[in-house]
Amino acid sequence: MKIAVPTKENNQIDAHFGHCEFYTIFLISDNNEIIAETILESPKGCGCKSNIASELAQIDVRIMLAGGIGDGAVNKLASQNIQVIRNCKGDVHQLVKDYLAGNIQDGGSNCASHAHEEGHVCSHN
Repeated sequence: MKIAVPTKENNQIDAHFGHCEFYTIFLISDNNEIIAETILESPKGCGCKSNIASELAQIDVRIMLAGGIGDGAVNKLASQNIQVIRNCKGDVHQLVKDYLAGNIQDGGSNCASHAHEEGHVCSHN
């Protein structure tokens, strides 16, 4: 299984899925242990309008642990059979360990209709 986490400096989860610096991709063993991690560069622009969902699906990501993420991005990920766990925060390594231990649950939508930074607004339809 592979888990993706939108990441920023100092291995912290990025609170905004669509504008993260990169994605940390964790390869998980059958024993629920992290056995490898890689970095996937984030596409430029807003994540909900990029092809990141299909890129993640192509490398067999099945779980996205996200901070803030809009419904449009959640729907795109779901269309690629990627389950999204929302409202996550903290160190990405600890977050994945906590998820694997069953201590992280989906926090629900928190980013469905908000103004984005950098002077643009996304259409989450």
